[in-house]
Amino acid sequence: MQGLSPQQSTIQARLPFVAIFLILLAAYLVINLANFQFFPRSVRQELEKIGSSVTNTTLRVPAERGLIFDRDGEPLAFNIVQYRLGVSPDLVADPETLSDQVSNILGIDEFEVYRKTISDNVWEFVAGPISAEQGQAIAALDEISLGLEEIPKRFYPQETLAAHVIGIVLDEGLVGSLGVEGAYNETLSGRVLDLSISNVPFDLPKDRPAEQRGKDIVLTLDRDVQFWVESELKAAVEEYRAYRGTVIVMDPGTGDVLALANYPTMDPNRFLEIEDPALLENPAVQGVYEPGSIMQALTVASALETGTITPYWTYNDDGHLEIGGKDIWNRFFQAHGTADAATILIRSLNSGAATVGLEMGTEKFYSMMRAFGFGQATGVGLFAEERGDLKIPGDTNWNESYLGYNSFGQDVKVTPMQLITAFSAIANDGIMRQPRIVRQVIGEEGIEEARPTTVRRVVSTETAAIVRDLMIRVVREGALGAFMRGYTIAGKPGTAWISTAVGEEVGSHSSIVSFIGFLPAHDPQAVVLVKLDRPNEYYGYKVTPHIFKRIAERLVILLEIPDDEVRSRLNAAKTNASADGS
Repeated sequence: MQGLSPQQSTIQARLPFVAIFLILLAAYLVINLANFQFFPRSVRQELEKIGSSVTNTTLRVPAERGLIFDRDGEPLAFNIVQYRLGVSPDLVADPETLSDQVSNILGIDEFEVYRKTISDNVWEFVAGPISAEQGQAIAALDEISLGLEEIPKRFYPQETLAAHVIGIVLDEGLVGSLGVEGAYNETLSGRVLDLSISNVPFDLPKDRPAEQRGKDIVLTLDRDVQFWVESELKAAVEEYRAYRGTVIVMDPGTGDVLALANYPTMDPNRFLEIEDPALLENPAVQGVYEPGSIMQALTVASALETGTITPYWTYNDDGHLEIGGKDIWNRFFQAHGTADAATILIRSLNSGAATVGLEMGTEKFYSMMRAFGFGQATGVGLFAEERGDLKIPGDTNWNESYLGYNSFGQDVKVTPMQLITAFSAIANDGIMRQPRIVRQVIGEEGIEEARPTTVRRVVSTETAAIVRDLMIRVVREGALGAFMRGYTIAGKPGTAWISTAVGEEVGSHSSIVSFIGFLPAHDPQAVVLVKLDRPNEYYGYKVTPHIFKRIAERLVILLEIPDDEVRSRLNAAKTNASADGS
Protein backbone atom coordinates (compact mmCIF):
# COMPACT_ATOMS: atom_id res chain seq x y z
CA MET A 1 0.00 0.00 0.00
CA GLN A 2 1.54 3.16 -1.15
CA GLY A 3 1.63 6.23 1.02
CA LEU A 4 -1.22 8.73 0.71
CA SER A 5 -0.71 12.07 -0.86
CA PRO A 6 -1.13 15.16 1.35
CA GLN A 7 -4.53 15.99 -0.27
CA GLN A 8 -5.86 12.47 0.27
CA SER A 9 -4.69 12.51 3.85
CA THR A 10 -6.58 15.78 4.41
CA ILE A 11 -9.80 14.40 2.84
CA GLN A 12 -9.58 11.19 4.83
CA ALA A 13 -9.07 13.13 8.00
CA ARG A 14 -12.20 15.26 7.32
CA LEU A 15 -14.55 12.41 6.24
CA PRO A 16 -15.63 11.47 9.77
CA PHE A 17 -16.66 15.08 10.39
CA VAL A 18 -18.65 15.26 7.11
CA ALA A 19 -20.35 11.94 7.90
CA ILE A 20 -21.27 13.08 11.37
CA PHE A 21 -22.65 16.39 9.93
CA LEU A 22 -24.80 14.56 7.38
CA ILE A 23 -26.11 12.14 9.98
CA LEU A 24 -27.03 15.02 12.29
CA LEU A 25 -28.68 16.92 9.42
CA ALA A 26 -30.70 13.87 8.42
CA ALA A 27 -31.76 13.31 12.02
CA TYR A 28 -32.86 16.96 12.29
CA LEU A 29 -34.95 16.73 9.15
CA VAL A 30 -36.55 13.44 10.25
CA ILE A 31 -37.43 14.87 13.67
CA ASN A 32 -38.98 18.03 12.19
CA LEU A 33 -40.88 16.06 9.59
CA ALA A 34 -42.33 13.85 12.30
CA ASN A 35 -43.12 16.89 14.39
CA PHE A 36 -44.95 18.55 11.50
CA GLN A 37 -46.85 15.36 10.68
CA PHE A 38 -48.02 14.39 14.14
CA PHE A 39 -47.98 17.59 16.18
CA PRO A 40 -49.84 20.42 14.31
CA ARG A 41 -48.28 23.82 14.48
CA SER A 42 -49.28 27.23 13.20
CA VAL A 43 -47.12 26.76 10.11
CA ARG A 44 -48.90 23.60 9.14
CA GLN A 45 -52.28 25.21 9.76
CA GLU A 46 -51.36 28.17 7.59
CA LEU A 47 -50.20 25.91 4.77
CA GLU A 48 -53.39 23.89 4.96
CA LYS A 49 -55.41 27.11 4.80
CA ILE A 50 -53.54 28.26 1.71
CA GLY A 51 -54.00 24.90 0.06
CA SER A 52 -57.69 24.83 0.87
CA SER A 53 -58.22 28.31 -0.53
CA VAL A 54 -56.67 27.23 -3.79
CA THR A 55 -58.61 24.00 -4.23
CA ASN A 56 -61.87 24.70 -2.32
CA THR A 57 -64.47 27.40 -1.94
CA THR A 58 -67.36 28.04 0.43
CA LEU A 59 -70.69 27.99 -1.36
CA ARG A 60 -73.85 29.37 0.23
CA VAL A 61 -76.60 27.02 -0.88
CA PRO A 62 -80.05 28.61 -0.52
CA ALA A 63 -82.86 26.36 0.56
CA GLU A 64 -85.44 25.28 -1.96
CA ARG A 65 -88.28 27.71 -1.33
CA GLY A 66 -91.64 26.23 -0.42
CA LEU A 67 -94.43 26.24 -3.00
CA ILE A 68 -97.73 28.13 -2.89
CA PHE A 69 -101.04 26.57 -3.94
CA ASP A 70 -104.67 27.65 -4.08
CA ARG A 71 -107.23 25.83 -1.91
CA ASP A 72 -107.65 23.09 -4.54
CA GLY A 73 -103.94 22.42 -5.00
CA GLU A 74 -103.41 24.48 -8.14
CA PRO A 75 -99.83 25.86 -8.13
CA LEU A 76 -99.54 29.63 -7.79
CA ALA A 77 -95.80 29.89 -7.10
CA PHE A 78 -93.01 27.38 -7.58
CA ASN A 79 -89.29 27.25 -8.37
CA ILE A 80 -87.50 26.91 -11.67
CA VAL A 81 -83.81 26.15 -12.19
CA GLN A 82 -81.27 28.47 -13.76
CA TYR A 83 -77.51 28.14 -13.69
CA ARG A 84 -74.29 30.11 -13.41
CA LEU A 85 -71.45 28.63 -15.53
CA GLY A 86 -67.79 28.65 -14.54
CA VAL A 87 -64.56 27.08 -15.79
CA SER A 88 -61.30 25.79 -14.23
CA PRO A 89 -58.69 26.87 -16.85
CA ASP A 90 -56.02 24.46 -15.56
CA LEU A 91 -58.27 21.53 -16.47
CA VAL A 92 -59.09 22.68 -20.01
CA ALA A 93 -57.41 20.34 -22.52
CA ASP A 94 -58.59 22.03 -25.74
CA PRO A 95 -59.52 25.71 -25.22
CA GLU A 96 -60.49 26.30 -28.87
CA THR A 97 -62.95 23.41 -29.08
CA LEU A 98 -64.45 24.11 -25.65
CA SER A 99 -64.92 27.80 -26.43
CA ASP A 100 -66.68 26.97 -29.67
CA GLN A 101 -69.04 24.50 -27.99
CA VAL A 102 -69.94 26.79 -25.08
CA SER A 103 -70.48 29.87 -27.24
CA ASN A 104 -72.80 27.94 -29.58
CA ILE A 105 -74.91 26.66 -26.69
CA LEU A 106 -75.16 29.98 -24.87
CA GLY A 107 -75.10 32.32 -27.86
CA ILE A 108 -72.27 34.41 -26.42
CA ASP A 109 -68.98 35.69 -27.84
CA GLU A 110 -66.54 32.83 -28.50
CA PHE A 111 -63.42 34.96 -27.93
CA GLU A 112 -64.64 35.96 -24.46
CA VAL A 113 -65.12 32.30 -23.55
CA TYR A 114 -61.67 31.43 -24.98
CA ARG A 115 -60.02 34.22 -23.00
CA LYS A 116 -61.40 32.76 -19.77
CA THR A 117 -60.37 29.17 -20.62
CA ILE A 118 -56.70 30.25 -20.82
CA SER A 119 -56.76 32.45 -17.75
CA ASP A 120 -54.17 32.08 -14.98
CA ASN A 121 -56.91 32.07 -12.35
CA VAL A 122 -58.06 28.90 -10.64
CA TRP A 123 -61.71 29.65 -11.44
CA GLU A 124 -63.43 31.95 -13.97
CA PHE A 125 -67.07 32.95 -14.25
CA VAL A 126 -68.32 32.37 -17.81
CA ALA A 127 -72.03 33.22 -17.97
CA GLY A 128 -75.25 33.36 -15.99
CA PRO A 129 -78.01 33.10 -15.36
CA ILE A 130 -78.59 30.56 -18.11
CA SER A 131 -81.72 28.49 -18.66
CA ALA A 132 -82.27 24.91 -17.51
CA GLU A 133 -82.14 23.76 -21.14
CA GLN A 134 -78.81 25.47 -21.70
CA GLY A 135 -77.51 24.00 -18.45
CA GLN A 136 -78.49 20.52 -19.58
CA ALA A 137 -76.67 21.05 -22.88
CA ILE A 138 -73.54 22.18 -21.03
CA ALA A 139 -73.73 19.16 -18.71
CA ALA A 140 -74.01 16.87 -21.76
CA LEU A 141 -70.54 18.00 -22.87
CA ASP A 142 -69.23 15.99 -19.90
CA GLU A 143 -66.36 18.44 -19.60
CA ILE A 144 -64.51 18.17 -16.28
CA SER A 145 -63.31 21.78 -16.44
CA LEU A 146 -66.84 23.23 -16.49
CA GLY A 147 -69.00 23.74 -13.40
CA LEU A 148 -72.70 24.64 -13.17
CA GLU A 149 -73.91 26.46 -10.08
CA GLU A 150 -77.66 26.25 -9.55
CA ILE A 151 -79.52 29.55 -9.20
CA PRO A 152 -83.02 29.14 -7.78
CA LYS A 153 -85.62 31.35 -9.47
CA ARG A 154 -89.23 31.98 -8.39
CA PHE A 155 -91.87 31.51 -11.05
CA TYR A 156 -95.56 32.41 -11.04
CA PRO A 157 -97.40 30.27 -13.61
CA GLN A 158 -100.66 32.25 -13.36
CA GLU A 159 -98.80 35.50 -14.11
CA THR A 160 -100.99 38.41 -12.92
CA LEU A 161 -103.57 36.22 -11.18
CA ALA A 162 -103.69 37.01 -7.45
CA ALA A 163 -100.42 38.89 -7.79
CA HIS A 164 -100.94 41.11 -4.75
CA VAL A 165 -101.94 38.13 -2.62
CA ILE A 166 -98.97 35.97 -3.61
CA GLY A 167 -96.33 38.71 -3.64
CA ILE A 168 -92.84 38.58 -5.13
CA VAL A 169 -89.41 37.17 -4.31
CA LEU A 170 -86.35 39.36 -4.69
CA ASP A 171 -83.76 37.35 -6.62
CA GLU A 172 -80.96 38.80 -4.51
CA GLY A 173 -81.03 36.54 -1.45
CA LEU A 174 -84.42 35.02 -2.30
CA VAL A 175 -86.23 37.30 0.14
CA GLY A 176 -90.01 37.38 -0.07
CA SER A 177 -91.76 40.71 -0.33
CA LEU A 178 -95.41 41.71 -0.57
CA GLY A 179 -98.33 39.35 -0.08
CA VAL A 180 -97.82 35.88 1.32
CA GLU A 181 -94.24 35.72 0.03
CA GLY A 182 -93.36 38.59 2.36
CA ALA A 183 -95.61 37.79 5.33
CA TYR A 184 -94.55 34.12 5.41
CA ASN A 185 -90.98 34.56 4.19
CA GLU A 186 -89.39 32.59 7.03
CA THR A 187 -91.84 29.72 6.60
CA LEU A 188 -91.25 29.50 2.86
CA SER A 189 -87.50 30.16 2.91
CA GLY A 190 -86.18 27.13 4.74
CA ARG A 191 -82.58 27.01 5.99
CA VAL A 192 -79.49 28.23 4.10
CA LEU A 193 -76.38 25.97 4.13
CA ASP A 194 -72.72 26.98 3.81
CA LEU A 195 -70.82 24.11 2.14
CA SER A 196 -67.12 23.69 1.32
CA ILE A 197 -66.83 22.43 -2.24
CA SER A 198 -63.99 21.62 -4.61
CA ASN A 199 -62.90 24.14 -7.22
CA VAL A 200 -60.92 21.59 -9.22
CA PRO A 201 -63.13 20.38 -10.70
CA PHE A 202 -66.07 22.51 -9.56
CA ASP A 203 -68.38 20.14 -7.70
CA LEU A 204 -71.90 21.07 -6.57
CA PRO A 205 -73.83 19.11 -3.94
CA LYS A 206 -76.30 16.82 -5.65
CA ASP A 207 -79.01 16.76 -2.97
CA ARG A 208 -80.15 19.10 -0.24
CA PRO A 209 -81.18 17.82 3.19
CA ALA A 210 -84.95 17.47 3.42
CA GLU A 211 -85.09 19.62 6.55
CA GLN A 212 -83.44 22.49 4.65
CA ARG A 213 -86.37 22.88 2.27
CA GLY A 214 -88.96 25.57 2.94
CA LYS A 215 -92.53 24.68 3.82
CA ASP A 216 -95.36 24.70 1.28
CA ILE A 217 -98.38 26.95 1.79
CA VAL A 218 -101.97 26.31 0.71
CA LEU A 219 -104.05 29.48 0.43
CA THR A 220 -107.75 29.99 1.04
CA LEU A 221 -108.06 31.45 -2.48
CA ASP A 222 -110.19 29.70 -5.07
CA ARG A 223 -108.40 30.16 -8.39
CA ASP A 224 -111.61 30.07 -10.44
CA VAL A 225 -113.32 32.64 -8.22
CA GLN A 226 -110.20 34.77 -8.28
CA PHE A 227 -110.07 34.69 -12.08
CA TRP A 228 -113.71 35.71 -12.42
CA VAL A 229 -113.40 38.51 -9.88
CA GLU A 230 -110.31 39.90 -11.60
CA SER A 231 -112.02 39.80 -14.99
CA GLU A 232 -115.08 41.69 -13.72
CA LEU A 233 -112.99 44.21 -11.80
CA LYS A 234 -110.86 45.00 -14.83
CA ALA A 235 -113.99 45.48 -16.94
CA ALA A 236 -115.53 47.77 -14.30
CA VAL A 237 -112.43 49.96 -13.90
CA GLU A 238 -112.27 50.41 -17.66
CA GLU A 239 -116.03 50.95 -18.08
CA TYR A 240 -116.21 53.66 -15.42
CA ARG A 241 -112.72 55.01 -16.18
CA ALA A 242 -111.74 54.65 -12.52
CA TYR A 243 -108.25 55.21 -11.16
CA ARG A 244 -108.22 51.75 -9.59
CA GLY A 245 -110.46 49.20 -7.91
CA THR A 246 -110.55 46.40 -5.35
CA VAL A 247 -112.82 43.39 -4.85
CA ILE A 248 -112.69 40.95 -1.94
CA VAL A 249 -114.79 37.81 -1.51
CA MET A 250 -114.90 36.26 1.97
CA ASP A 251 -116.60 33.30 3.62
CA PRO A 252 -118.07 34.93 6.76
CA GLY A 253 -118.37 31.61 8.60
CA THR A 254 -114.66 30.79 8.41
CA GLY A 255 -112.95 34.09 7.58
CA ASP A 256 -111.50 32.50 4.43
CA VAL A 257 -110.58 35.01 1.73
CA LEU A 258 -111.83 33.29 -1.44
CA ALA A 259 -110.67 36.07 -3.77
CA LEU A 260 -108.78 39.33 -3.46
CA ALA A 261 -108.27 41.41 -6.58
CA ASN A 262 -106.83 44.82 -7.35
CA TYR A 263 -106.70 46.56 -10.70
CA PRO A 264 -104.38 47.77 -12.14
CA THR A 265 -102.25 44.81 -11.16
CA MET A 266 -98.80 43.46 -11.99
CA ASP A 267 -96.95 40.35 -13.19
CA PRO A 268 -94.68 39.19 -10.32
CA ASN A 269 -92.45 37.43 -12.87
CA ARG A 270 -91.54 40.85 -14.26
CA PHE A 271 -91.71 43.10 -11.20
CA LEU A 272 -88.35 44.69 -12.03
CA GLU A 273 -89.95 46.21 -15.12
CA ILE A 274 -92.65 48.01 -13.13
CA GLU A 275 -92.30 51.77 -13.45
CA ASP A 276 -95.16 52.81 -11.14
CA PRO A 277 -94.22 51.91 -7.53
CA ALA A 278 -97.90 52.09 -6.56
CA LEU A 279 -98.43 48.78 -8.35
CA LEU A 280 -96.20 47.12 -5.77
CA GLU A 281 -98.66 48.01 -3.01
CA ASN A 282 -101.72 45.97 -2.10
CA PRO A 283 -104.63 48.44 -1.76
CA ALA A 284 -106.79 45.78 -0.10
CA VAL A 285 -104.64 45.91 3.05
CA GLN A 286 -102.36 48.89 2.50
CA GLY A 287 -104.65 51.43 0.85
CA VAL A 288 -106.45 53.35 3.62
CA TYR A 289 -109.39 55.53 2.62
CA GLU A 290 -112.54 57.17 3.97
CA PRO A 291 -115.31 54.61 3.30
CA GLY A 292 -118.20 57.08 3.32
CA SER A 293 -121.88 56.22 3.65
CA ILE A 294 -121.39 52.44 3.57
CA MET A 295 -120.45 52.88 7.26
CA GLN A 296 -124.01 53.99 8.09
CA ALA A 297 -124.99 50.32 8.43
CA LEU A 298 -122.36 49.75 11.11
CA THR A 299 -123.45 52.90 12.96
CA VAL A 300 -127.04 51.62 13.01
CA ALA A 301 -125.86 48.18 14.13
CA SER A 302 -123.87 49.78 16.96
CA ALA A 303 -126.83 51.85 18.11
CA LEU A 304 -129.13 48.81 18.09
CA GLU A 305 -126.59 46.75 20.02
CA THR A 306 -126.06 49.41 22.71
CA GLY A 307 -129.79 49.98 23.09
CA THR A 308 -129.54 53.56 21.86
CA ILE A 309 -132.27 52.93 19.28
CA THR A 310 -134.80 50.18 18.56
CA PRO A 311 -136.14 48.91 15.23
CA TYR A 312 -139.11 51.27 15.83
CA TRP A 313 -137.04 54.37 16.57
CA THR A 314 -137.73 57.49 14.48
CA TYR A 315 -136.47 61.04 14.23
CA ASN A 316 -137.37 64.17 12.27
CA ASP A 317 -135.01 64.55 9.33
CA ASP A 318 -134.72 68.12 7.99
CA GLY A 319 -131.71 67.30 5.82
CA HIS A 320 -129.16 69.08 7.98
CA LEU A 321 -127.35 68.73 11.29
CA GLU A 322 -124.67 70.86 12.91
CA ILE A 323 -122.14 69.09 15.16
CA GLY A 324 -118.98 70.57 16.60
CA GLY A 325 -119.29 73.68 14.49
CA LYS A 326 -119.54 71.76 11.19
CA ASP A 327 -122.56 71.28 8.95
CA ILE A 328 -123.70 67.83 7.83
CA TRP A 329 -126.07 67.61 4.88
CA ASN A 330 -127.98 64.84 3.19
CA ARG A 331 -127.47 64.01 -0.47
CA PHE A 332 -128.94 66.77 -2.67
CA PHE A 333 -129.71 68.67 0.59
CA GLN A 334 -133.00 66.78 0.84
CA ALA A 335 -135.14 66.56 3.99
CA HIS A 336 -137.18 63.38 4.61
CA GLY A 337 -139.38 64.28 7.59
CA THR A 338 -140.16 61.40 9.92
CA ALA A 339 -137.51 58.76 9.26
CA ASP A 340 -136.33 55.54 10.84
CA ALA A 341 -133.21 53.39 10.67
CA ALA A 342 -134.32 51.76 7.42
CA THR A 343 -134.78 55.18 5.81
CA ILE A 344 -131.26 56.19 6.88
CA LEU A 345 -129.78 53.17 5.10
CA ILE A 346 -132.06 53.12 2.06
CA ARG A 347 -131.77 56.87 1.37
CA SER A 348 -128.19 57.09 2.67
CA LEU A 349 -128.94 59.96 5.07
CA ASN A 350 -125.78 61.48 6.44
CA SER A 351 -127.65 63.66 8.92
CA GLY A 352 -129.58 60.59 10.07
CA ALA A 353 -126.42 58.58 10.73
CA ALA A 354 -124.90 61.57 12.55
CA THR A 355 -128.06 61.86 14.66
CA VAL A 356 -127.73 58.21 15.66
CA GLY A 357 -124.05 58.71 16.48
CA LEU A 358 -124.81 61.78 18.56
CA GLU A 359 -127.51 59.95 20.53
CA MET A 360 -125.11 57.05 21.11
CA GLY A 361 -122.38 59.30 22.48
CA THR A 362 -118.64 59.09 22.12
CA GLU A 363 -117.99 56.29 24.62
CA LYS A 364 -120.48 53.83 23.12
CA PHE A 365 -119.81 54.81 19.51
CA TYR A 366 -116.03 54.47 19.61
CA SER A 367 -116.20 51.35 21.73
CA MET A 368 -118.31 49.73 19.00
CA MET A 369 -116.05 50.98 16.22
CA ARG A 370 -113.10 49.38 17.97
CA ALA A 371 -115.12 46.18 18.40
CA PHE A 372 -115.74 46.17 14.64
CA GLY A 373 -111.95 46.25 14.20
CA PHE A 374 -111.24 49.78 13.00
CA GLY A 375 -107.90 51.31 13.94
CA GLN A 376 -106.21 47.90 14.17
CA ALA A 377 -104.81 45.42 11.66
CA THR A 378 -106.99 42.40 10.89
CA GLY A 379 -104.08 39.94 10.91
CA VAL A 380 -105.21 38.39 7.64
CA GLY A 381 -101.66 37.25 6.88
CA LEU A 382 -100.57 39.66 4.15
CA PHE A 383 -97.41 41.75 4.03
CA ALA A 384 -97.32 45.23 5.64
CA GLU A 385 -101.02 45.47 6.53
CA GLU A 386 -102.10 48.96 7.58
CA ARG A 387 -104.04 49.67 10.78
CA GLY A 388 -106.10 52.53 9.42
CA ASP A 389 -106.83 55.65 11.44
CA LEU A 390 -109.68 55.97 13.93
CA LYS A 391 -109.26 59.08 16.04
CA ILE A 392 -110.95 58.95 19.43
CA PRO A 393 -111.65 61.57 22.12
CA GLY A 394 -108.36 62.65 23.64
CA ASP A 395 -106.38 62.31 20.41
CA THR A 396 -104.74 65.37 18.89
CA ASN A 397 -107.15 67.53 16.86
CA TRP A 398 -110.20 65.40 17.74
CA ASN A 399 -113.40 67.36 18.33
CA GLU A 400 -117.12 66.59 18.44
CA SER A 401 -117.49 67.00 14.68
CA TYR A 402 -115.51 63.77 14.28
CA LEU A 403 -118.33 61.86 15.96
CA GLY A 404 -120.80 63.18 13.40
CA TYR A 405 -118.57 62.61 10.37
CA ASN A 406 -117.34 59.19 11.53
CA SER A 407 -120.96 58.05 11.79
CA PHE A 408 -121.22 58.12 8.02
CA GLY A 409 -117.66 57.14 7.21
CA GLN A 410 -115.77 60.40 6.79
CA ASP A 411 -112.73 61.54 8.80
CA VAL A 412 -111.95 57.87 9.49
CA LYS A 413 -109.56 55.78 7.42
CA VAL A 414 -109.97 52.05 6.90
CA THR A 415 -108.72 49.33 4.60
CA PRO A 416 -111.04 47.25 2.42
CA MET A 417 -110.01 44.19 4.48
CA GLN A 418 -111.10 45.88 7.71
CA LEU A 419 -114.42 46.84 6.18
CA ILE A 420 -115.32 43.40 4.83
CA THR A 421 -114.24 41.80 8.11
CA ALA A 422 -116.58 44.10 10.03
CA PHE A 423 -119.54 43.40 7.74
CA SER A 424 -118.78 39.68 7.80
CA ALA A 425 -119.52 39.78 11.52
CA ILE A 426 -123.03 41.01 10.68
CA ALA A 427 -123.40 38.23 8.10
CA ASN A 428 -122.15 35.64 10.63
CA ASP A 429 -124.79 36.31 13.30
CA GLY A 430 -122.63 38.89 15.05
CA ILE A 431 -119.48 36.77 15.41
CA MET A 432 -116.30 38.14 13.84
CA ARG A 433 -113.97 35.51 12.40
CA GLN A 434 -110.27 36.11 12.00
CA PRO A 435 -109.79 36.75 8.28
CA ARG A 436 -107.18 34.42 6.83
CA ILE A 437 -105.39 33.91 3.55
CA VAL A 438 -103.44 30.78 4.52
CA ARG A 439 -105.28 27.50 4.92
CA GLN A 440 -102.44 25.00 5.46
CA VAL A 441 -98.69 24.92 6.01
CA ILE A 442 -97.09 21.68 4.82
CA GLY A 443 -93.63 20.63 6.01
CA GLU A 444 -91.58 17.51 6.73
CA GLU A 445 -93.36 17.07 10.04
CA GLY A 446 -96.79 17.05 8.40
CA ILE A 447 -99.70 19.40 7.73
CA GLU A 448 -100.43 22.34 10.00
CA GLU A 449 -104.08 23.28 9.57
CA ALA A 450 -105.05 26.92 10.08
CA ARG A 451 -108.43 26.44 11.73
CA PRO A 452 -111.10 29.19 11.73
CA THR A 453 -110.62 31.48 14.71
CA THR A 454 -113.19 33.66 16.44
CA VAL A 455 -112.00 37.17 17.19
CA ARG A 456 -114.99 38.26 19.26
CA ARG A 457 -118.74 38.60 19.27
CA VAL A 458 -119.38 42.11 18.03
CA VAL A 459 -123.18 42.23 18.16
CA SER A 460 -125.90 39.84 19.26
CA THR A 461 -127.60 37.39 16.93
CA GLU A 462 -130.76 39.51 17.18
CA THR A 463 -128.95 42.72 16.20
CA ALA A 464 -127.24 41.01 13.28
CA ALA A 465 -130.58 39.66 12.02
CA ILE A 466 -132.20 43.11 12.23
CA VAL A 467 -129.35 44.76 10.30
CA ARG A 468 -129.39 42.03 7.62
CA ASP A 469 -133.13 42.62 7.16
CA LEU A 470 -132.50 46.35 6.85
CA MET A 471 -129.82 45.66 4.23
CA ILE A 472 -132.25 43.44 2.30
CA ARG A 473 -134.59 46.45 2.12
CA VAL A 474 -131.67 48.60 0.95
CA VAL A 475 -131.21 46.32 -2.09
CA ARG A 476 -134.93 46.07 -2.83
CA GLU A 477 -135.68 49.78 -2.41
CA GLY A 478 -132.44 51.69 -2.91
CA ALA A 479 -129.81 49.58 -4.69
CA LEU A 480 -131.85 47.72 -7.29
CA GLY A 481 -128.77 47.06 -9.39
CA ALA A 482 -127.75 44.32 -6.93
CA PHE A 483 -131.09 42.48 -7.12
CA MET A 484 -130.72 38.84 -8.26
CA ARG A 485 -133.57 36.63 -9.36
CA GLY A 486 -133.84 33.61 -7.09
CA TYR A 487 -131.53 34.96 -4.37
CA THR A 488 -132.22 37.31 -1.49
CA ILE A 489 -129.37 39.82 -1.29
CA ALA A 490 -128.46 42.04 1.66
CA GLY A 491 -126.29 44.99 0.77
CA LYS A 492 -125.28 48.59 1.24
CA PRO A 493 -123.76 50.97 -1.33
CA GLY A 494 -121.53 53.83 -0.30
CA THR A 495 -120.09 57.08 -1.59
CA ALA A 496 -117.17 58.91 -0.02
CA TRP A 497 -115.91 62.30 -0.99
CA ILE A 498 -112.15 62.71 -1.32
CA SER A 499 -110.78 65.17 1.20
CA THR A 500 -107.86 67.46 0.44
CA ALA A 501 -105.98 70.12 2.39
CA VAL A 502 -108.37 72.76 1.04
CA GLY A 503 -111.58 70.77 1.40
CA GLU A 504 -113.68 68.29 -0.54
CA GLU A 505 -112.89 67.57 -4.18
CA VAL A 506 -115.73 68.26 -6.59
CA GLY A 507 -116.63 67.19 -10.10
CA SER A 508 -116.02 64.01 -12.05
CA HIS A 509 -113.59 61.41 -10.68
CA SER A 510 -113.75 62.95 -7.19
CA SER A 511 -115.29 60.15 -5.11
CA ILE A 512 -114.69 56.62 -3.88
CA VAL A 513 -117.67 54.34 -4.40
CA SER A 514 -118.34 50.96 -2.88
CA PHE A 515 -120.85 48.21 -2.23
CA ILE A 516 -120.91 45.33 0.20
CA GLY A 517 -123.35 42.45 -0.10
CA PHE A 518 -124.19 39.07 1.45
CA LEU A 519 -125.64 36.08 -0.33
CA PRO A 520 -127.90 34.38 0.39
CA ALA A 521 -129.00 37.03 2.87
CA HIS A 522 -130.49 34.65 5.46
CA ASP A 523 -127.64 32.14 5.29
CA PRO A 524 -124.63 34.06 3.94
CA GLN A 525 -122.07 31.87 2.18
CA ALA A 526 -120.13 34.78 0.74
CA VAL A 527 -119.60 38.47 1.45
CA VAL A 528 -118.46 40.57 -1.49
CA LEU A 529 -116.86 44.02 -1.25
CA VAL A 530 -116.56 46.16 -4.37
CA LYS A 531 -114.63 49.45 -4.35
CA LEU A 532 -113.73 51.85 -7.16
CA ASP A 533 -111.51 54.91 -6.77
CA ARG A 534 -112.44 58.01 -8.76
CA PRO A 535 -114.92 56.59 -11.30
CA ASN A 536 -116.62 58.90 -13.79
CA GLU A 537 -119.92 58.50 -11.85
CA TYR A 538 -119.94 60.20 -8.45
CA TYR A 539 -122.55 58.14 -6.57
CA GLY A 540 -121.92 54.56 -5.49
CA TYR A 541 -125.52 53.34 -5.79
CA LYS A 542 -125.37 53.99 -9.54
CA VAL A 543 -122.18 51.96 -10.09
CA THR A 544 -121.14 49.33 -7.58
CA PRO A 545 -124.39 47.32 -7.12
CA HIS A 546 -124.23 46.36 -10.82
CA ILE A 547 -120.62 45.21 -10.46
CA PHE A 548 -121.59 43.17 -7.40
CA LYS A 549 -124.40 41.50 -9.33
CA ARG A 550 -122.14 40.47 -12.22
CA ILE A 551 -119.70 38.91 -9.77
CA ALA A 552 -122.41 37.25 -7.66
CA GLU A 553 -124.17 35.67 -10.65
CA ARG A 554 -121.10 33.62 -11.43
CA LEU A 555 -120.16 33.18 -7.77
CA VAL A 556 -123.27 31.16 -6.97
CA ILE A 557 -122.29 28.75 -9.77
CA LEU A 558 -118.62 28.45 -8.81
CA LEU A 559 -119.39 28.02 -5.11
CA GLU A 560 -122.47 25.88 -5.79
CA ILE A 561 -124.76 28.08 -3.69
CA PRO A 562 -128.39 26.94 -4.15
CA ASP A 563 -131.09 29.56 -4.71
CA ASP A 564 -133.75 30.44 -2.13
CA GLU A 565 -136.29 27.91 -3.41
CA VAL A 566 -133.86 24.99 -3.38
CA ARG A 567 -132.53 25.99 0.02
CA SER A 568 -136.08 26.17 1.36
CA ARG A 569 -136.84 22.64 0.14
CA LEU A 570 -133.55 21.34 1.57
CA ASN A 571 -134.25 22.95 4.94
CA ALA A 572 -137.76 21.50 4.96
CA ALA A 573 -136.39 18.05 4.17
CA LYS A 574 -133.88 18.33 7.01
CA THR A 575 -136.61 19.43 9.40
CA ASN A 576 -138.83 16.47 8.41
CA ALA A 577 -135.93 14.03 8.70
CA SER A 578 -135.11 15.39 12.15
CA ALA A 579 -138.75 15.07 13.23
CA ASP A 580 -138.95 11.49 11.95
CA GLY A 581 -135.73 10.61 13.74
CA SER A 582 -137.01 11.93 17.03
